[in-house]
Parts: sequence; C-alpha cells; structure tokens
Amino acid sequence: MNTTTPRIFIAATEQDVGKTTAALGLYSALRGRFPEIGYIKPVGQRFTEVDGHRIDDDSFLIQSTFDTRIPIEDMSPIAVEPDFTRRYIKEANHDTLVKRIRHSFDRSCWEKDFTIIEGSGHAGVGSVFDLSNAAIARLLGSKVLLVAPGGIGRPIDEVALNKALFDREGVEVVGVVMNKVREDKMDYVADFARRGFERLGLELLGVVPMQKMLSEPSLEQIAATISGEFLCNRARSRNLATNVVIGAVSSANLLRNITLGTLLVVPGDREDLVLAAISQEGLHEPELLSGLVLSDGLKPHPQLIKMLAATRLPVVYSKMESYAIAQKIHSLTIKIEPGNLKKIHHIQELIARHLDIPRLLEKIGLPREFSA
Repeated sequence: MNTTTPRIFIAATEQDVGKTTAALGLYSALRGRFPEIGYIKPVGQRFTEVDGHRIDDDSFLIQSTFDTRIPIEDMSPIAVEPDFTRRYIKEANHDTLVKRIRHSFDRSCWEKDFTIIEGSGHAGVGSVFDLSNAAIARLLGSKVLLVAPGGIGRPIDEVALNKALFDREGVEVVGVVMNKVREDKMDYVADFARRGFERLGLELLGVVPMQKMLSEPSLEQIAATISGEFLCNRARSRNLATNVVIGAVSSANLLRNITLGTLLVVPGDREDLVLAAISQEGLHEPELLSGLVLSDGLKPHPQLIKMLAATRLPVVYSKMESYAIAQKIHSLTIKIEPGNLKKIHHIQELIARHLDIPRLLEKIGLPREFSA
C-alpha cells in the first residue's frame, strides 16, 4: 500500500458537522501548492448510482467539482447499504473489505502529490463491521484533522471522546477545526475553545463562521424530500429557500409575510394565492419568491399552470399536505449538491480564510510554506 504520498484524514465528532465542507475547501486551497490531489471516502452511507456503481454522494461531489481523474468507484470503495451490517455480522468478510480499501486508496494516490481521506460520522462509526474511522485512519497511515461544531463545553467533551478512540488505534489527531460558529461569538468561542483543546493536547487550527446560505435547501432538494415533481421552470431548481411560508391566509395578508428568497407552499386549489404569486413576478430584483410548492395533491386550473410556466418561478407539485411539507423542509439535512457553484465557491473562500493551512501542513510533517 502507498506509504509515501502525504495525506490527511478528515474526521468529525458527529454526523453533519462539516467534514465535506472542510474536505472540499481544503482540496481547493491545496491546489495552490499541490498540482495533483487525490481523494477517497472509504466508507459512505449516502450514495447514488453512477455508471452502475453505488457511489457516496460526497465522493461524487468532489469528482464533479474538481475532475479528480480517479476512477469514481475507487473514491468510494464501500457503500453501506441497508443490509450491509447484517451481512457482515453473518459473514465477517473483514479481510475482503480491507483489501478493497487499500486497493482503492492506492489508485486514489496514484501520481498524486497529496491525498484527502474523508471519514463518515464520528470516530467510532463503522466499528460494527470492524472498520471504524479510527481503524481506517490507522490502516491508511494517516494523521487526523477533527471537525467539531461551534460552542465550548459540548464540542470539547466530544473532541475528547473521539480523540480517545484515535489514541487507542495509535492515530495522531493533529488539530481541530470548529465549524458553524456564530459570527458574533467567533473571538469568544475561539479563545475558550483554544484553551480547552490545549488541555487535551490539541491545537485549534480554525474557526469557521456559520453561514445561513449553506443551510438553505435548493428547490431540487426540497422536491426530492417531499416526493414532488416540477410542473415548470425546473431550470431554476437550484434556487435556495431562505424562508418557508404556508399559504393559509388571504392573498393580501400572505404578501406581508414574503421576504427575499421565500418558498411559498399552498394547496393547489388556492388559486387566489397562486395568482398572488404570479403577480409578484418581475416586481422585485432579486426576486422575492424562490419557488412555489402546490400541496395536497391538488393542481390549479390548466390556464393558471400556463401562466406559471410563463414566469421564472420554479413550481413543484406534491401530494403531501402543506404543514407536513413544512416539517419535512425544517428537518432536512442540507448537503452540498454537485454544480451548486454559489455554495461551492463560498465554501472554498471560507476554508481558505479560516483554516490555518500552513500550520496544518507543518503538523503532518510538510514545510509550512504555502500560497493558495
């Protein structure tokens, strides 16, 4: 197995903290020093079909963004399907999985100057099939950058717990980056968190501010979550919903609640509200409404649908009722979509600005000279 290519394993204290944000931003920033960068996510839990392979969503995002020139199946060697754990406990094919990961890692490192390894969930995820994040980091001979959420007490506790698992495997955690920290608390949190991590023998390498835009779902994500279909203007499916308003009042009162980027959810037979949405088209720049969801399995008169199609407003039809749709959107886990250039560029700028990349390189044994 490759032991010479510099590498870093990006882990996290829990799921959906920001590993992919860190990986994507770090990949972009490191291109200023390393012409060829490899990437692998050895174990994936969310995946999509790509050329007949089940590929982790984050691997597909990295490949789509950077054209990694790595076989996509090697960027995502193991996809944890619903029955994966049961089959493993019954068959215990550990050696086969280890060989697959090592083989894919070698191909991901081939002719690369640096390789990023992205974990899945906290340090212990995968223990049930003997391949925890900590065990994989040891297997691939990598040091670890640990991503934690904003705060002081809880993140430090969680970092201590995760560090213990890496310590047990003989893996060095080189530092911590805190993500989604309130901008008005940045200095305060950084000061106390830095002191807290130092007590654990760890260095705080970055504090990334919370960005509302990164937590806003696109119409494409919403449509998939509510089993919806686009009736028109799907080309604008990447519009972000900054606010969700349910149409349960008169059209006059409804418009008072509309703010920039609002997603309007109305029963399909509330034609007065549909007309109100159409009336807003073209009156504001940027547009107030990001999209319209027609709920309850109801559609307006075909003439109104034609009028909607003549606007730039993306319209989604769903059989779910309005309040169930709002709840689904509220609980939606937001992942960065391939091709969402606005979010991707924002992430790249955030990580380049708020992660001490020269110090990170120094911690893994490389010269700290660095230019993005």
